[in-house]
Amino acid sequence: MSDKIRVVIVDDHTLFRKGLAELLELSGIINVVGVAGTPDEARYLLRNQQPDVVIMDLHIPGTDGGISLLTQFNQEGLKFPTMILTVSDDEGDMANALRAGARGYLLKNMEPSEVVDAIQRAHQGEAVVASSMTTKLVNLLYTKEEKKVSVLELLTPREQQVFGWLAKGESNKVIARNLGISHVTVKLHVHNIFSKLNITSRVEAAIFAVEQKLERQLGNDNL
Repeated sequence: MSDKIRVVIVDDHTLFRKGLAELLELSGIINVVGVAGTPDEARYLLRNQQPDVVIMDLHIPGTDGGISLLTQFNQEGLKFPTMILTVSDDEGDMANALRAGARGYLLKNMEPSEVVDAIQRAHQGEAVVASSMTTKLVNLLYTKEEKKVSVLELLTPREQQVFGWLAKGESNKVIARNLGISHVTVKLHVHNIFSKLNITSRVEAAIFAVEQKLERQLGNDNL
């Protein structure tokens, strides 16, 4: 039990939070240490359970919303990796959540396995957004006055290295040999890259790199 990821769920819908708790427990790697439907219940759980990850709805009655509540908790010293889980696919809601310090932004129509994977990644220190929100996240990196921020900022340095070889059409085996890492590690990086960039194949990766003019950013050694 001690090696499981300790999770607290904050959502005002009783059936949803109980159902989600059961689904997460079935994964075998998550221990839901508490569920809350109000700010006071959430505050009590955070103080007493010290969870590894918090799953919070965007709309919490009795507050200005989950984002406001997250800000309050941070100010009170209750800082835990928090994933917003909501029905809202609004770009502005996601922007506000991430600015408030949310570790991720997930949608309630995601598959349970995707939510479990996101929790694992958040626990490991990654920022995670629903794959369907990736394009909107990229849009947030634009301003009317400033130059577009590179889409590669969505990837970790190691993922950028893997993406360079991936876009060149190399196999996982070749990438592993070139980077001196295991085949399993490469496979995990490829999965994360596909998810973050909302692509599904090596062909798409190559096309994406050309369309986004990423050759120079990835380096001549990779592309």
